[in-house]
Amino acid sequence: MEKINKKIGIFILNYNGLKWLKNNLSNIVLNSANAEITIVDNNSKDDSINYLETNFPQINIIKHTKNYGFSKAYNKVLLNNFCNDFFVIMNNDVKVTNNWLQPMLHLIQKPNIGIVQPKIMNSEQKKYFDYAGAAGGFIDIYGIPFCRGRIINNIESDLGQYEDSTQIFWASGCCLMIKREVFQMLNGFDEDFFMHQEEIDLCWRAQGVNIKSYYCAKSTIYHYGGGTLQSNNPMKNYYNHRNNLLLLIKNMSLKLLAVIVPLRILMDYILILYYFISGTLLVLLNTYQKSNRGSFNNLKTSFMILFAHLSILIMLPKFIKKRSPIKTKKIYKNSILFDYYLRRKKTFLELNDF
Repeated sequence: MEKINKKIGIFILNYNGLKWLKNNLSNIVLNSANAEITIVDNNSKDDSINYLETNFPQINIIKHTKNYGFSKAYNKVLLNNFCNDFFVIMNNDVKVTNNWLQPMLHLIQKPNIGIVQPKIMNSEQKKYFDYAGAAGGFIDIYGIPFCRGRIINNIESDLGQYEDSTQIFWASGCCLMIKREVFQMLNGFDEDFFMHQEEIDLCWRAQGVNIKSYYCAKSTIYHYGGGTLQSNNPMKNYYNHRNNLLLLIKNMSLKLLAVIVPLRILMDYILILYYFISGTLLVLLNTYQKSNRGSFNNLKTSFMILFAHLSILIMLPKFIKKRSPIKTKKIYKNSILFDYYLRRKKTFLELNDF
């Protein structure tokens, strides 16, 4: 068996994640004995630091003085302070399995492979893939992300259909391994994303320098989906909608951009209208019921998507300067939304022209 040395550094981002540290960190330490583990703390206000210092004195702790989000928090650490040959970037709401590092380490050392993600399963429904990455990520021509094992909201059970380690478009920021020289050559994550979809941008830029991202079928982890931020959180919707359009503005060819962005804006405004009307109706009909929480969430989400578009207008000049269109054959040429809702294609293996 291939021996792992301290050239592997595991970096776990934490912000008020005491619950997840208590639940998962012992498991990570137990199954990663020969890797260096570092907690990157974004100025947590809970008891995270005290818990780490008391219970895990062998673990490095980077204490940021403010919440830098995902991108900047990692960049401040990985672009300057550590010299591990391989960085593993992972969430605090993850559990790993025995021998999870070796297969990724073996795969990432092959020519032109610079980024690798494991098979990501759901911690609560262990037979099912996880929403955040599943068996490797892709985007369609409109920039909509999806995965092998997860199309829109349809999550597949693991029946052995994705046991091939293969090239993907993007590796999940939930857990990925990247070569240090690749991360530093790309100047890390784009800090203007703050959080969400920065890993898609990173993997897209990697393709521009002939660096491939791969899914490693022989490595498995378990993720508590939505552990750090629930999927219906209005702020999560804000960052996802804002960053997805910024992702296209930054990396897509001008010819495609001229067609795709107006259509995406139209799609977003239809969604804003849906959330606003549904939220308003639910508030009016169920004013004093507990279900109101969901209805207010819909109203908040409609405004957050609108604010996302206003934010894009403010950031547009900066992202136009960043533009460096990258040709890639890994974009799905059809609309994943059309395939899912109208053609009723619910699994990755049903997709054509891929």
